[in-house]
Amino acid sequence: MSQSFVPVPVGSDFPLENLPYAVFSTKNNEAHRLCVAIGEHVLDLKAVAHLYPSAVQQSLQSETLNLLMSLGHEAWDIVRAETQKLLQKGSVLDQNLDLKAVAIVSQKEISLHLPAQIGDYTDFYSSIHHATNVGIMFRGAENALMPNWRHLPVGYHGRASSVVVSGTPIRRPLGQTLPDGAEKPIFGACKLLDFELEMAFFIGGPGNQLGESIPVDEAWKNVFGFTLMNDWSARDIQKWEYVPLGPFTAKNLGTTISPWVVPTAALKPFLLDNFPQQPEVLPYLRHSQPFNFDIQLQVSLKPANESETLISNSNFKHLYWTPLQQIAHHTVTGCNLRPGDLMASGTISGETADSYGSLLELCWRGTKTLDLQNGKSRKFLQDYDEVIIRGHCEKNGLRIGFGECVGQVLPAHPVQQ
Repeated sequence: MSQSFVPVPVGSDFPLENLPYAVFSTKNNEAHRLCVAIGEHVLDLKAVAHLYPSAVQQSLQSETLNLLMSLGHEAWDIVRAETQKLLQKGSVLDQNLDLKAVAIVSQKEISLHLPAQIGDYTDFYSSIHHATNVGIMFRGAENALMPNWRHLPVGYHGRASSVVVSGTPIRRPLGQTLPDGAEKPIFGACKLLDFELEMAFFIGGPGNQLGESIPVDEAWKNVFGFTLMNDWSARDIQKWEYVPLGPFTAKNLGTTISPWVVPTAALKPFLLDNFPQQPEVLPYLRHSQPFNFDIQLQVSLKPANESETLISNSNFKHLYWTPLQQIAHHTVTGCNLRPGDLMASGTISGETADSYGSLLELCWRGTKTLDLQNGKSRKFLQDYDEVIIRGHCEKNGLRIGFGECVGQVLPAHPVQQ
C-alpha cells in the first residue's frame, strides 16, 4: 500500500486507497468547499485545484460535488489519481510547506454538509431477506414476497428536501394512525418510530435524456460513489397510509446520509459475485459483470446519557438487486437521471436475526424485546435515542471505511387542540 505524508492511524477508515469526498467548512472560512478524507485530516480540494488538469479545476472549486459528478467516470479517475499523487510522500504538495499548511485540515476543525444538491431521491426495496421478513409478518410465509418482487427492483420516489447530513436531529413526526381494533383514525405523535439500515449511491455522468434509457451494461458509468443511509420510518403511520400508493408521510420526516461519499473505484478490491437470481430476469436487467460488494455494516443504538449497544451486523452483499439493475429499471421508461440524484438500497437485512436492518425485524413487529446495555430495552425508538450506522470493507490489511451516519430522535411537537 502507498504511503501518505499525512499520518494514517492503524484501523483508520480513510487510507490513501479510499479518499472519500465530502463538503466542509471551518469557523475561519464558512464557505462550503470540497475535500477528501485522509486519516484524521482532509485535503481541501479548492486550495489545490490549480495543481489538477484544467478540465477538472472548476469542479474542484465548487460548493457541492454535482459538477464533478457530471463530468463522468474518466474525469473521476483523473481526479482520484492526481489526488493520490499529491498526498504521497515527496509530492509537490508535500514539499510546498505553505500550501500544505493551508490545504491539510484536521477533521476536528471542520463542519460537514450534504455532499451534493440532491435533485431527486429514489428508495428501492432490494434486500430479499428484509422483504421476506416483512412479508411473513403481514401476509404469512406462503405469500411473503409479492408476485413482482423477483422480477423487478421495487422502489418509490422519496422526498429529496428532507435528506439531511449525519448529525442532524430527527423530529418524531405527527400523523394519522389507526390503533388496533379502532374504527376511526387518531392524530398524534408516532409511537412506532424505526430506523432502516441502508446504503445509497449518487448518480454521476451526464445522465440520460428524457425518453432515453441507460442500458444495464452501461449503468456503471453513472455510479459516482456510495454512502451510508438511515431511512427513518414511522411504522404506525405507514401501516395506515400506505394503501394503495405506498410510503408517504411515514417516510418523508427525514433521511440521514453520511457526509462521506466513497468512490466506486475504492471498492473494486471488495467486488463479489452478484446475488443469485431465480427466475432469470428479463433481458434488459441481465448483466454478468459483478457489481456487488463485501461491505460490513453495523448499527448501534444509544439512549440518552447511556453507552451505545451494537444491535445489528449486516452486509451490502445481501442485496438481491444490484445498483446497475436499479438504474436500468429506473430509466427503462425514459425517466431522466441527473448528477446528484440519490438512489437508496432499501433496508439491508441478512439471513440471521442479528443481521436484521430495522427494529421492525429485530423485535419482530413488537412481539420481542431488544436488550440494550445497563438494563435498557427497546421495541421501537424512544425520544433522544441516537442511531449510529457504520460501514467498512476489509481485506488483506486494506480497510476502506464510510465513517458514520448518526441521528438523534427529538420529541414530537405538541398536538394543537
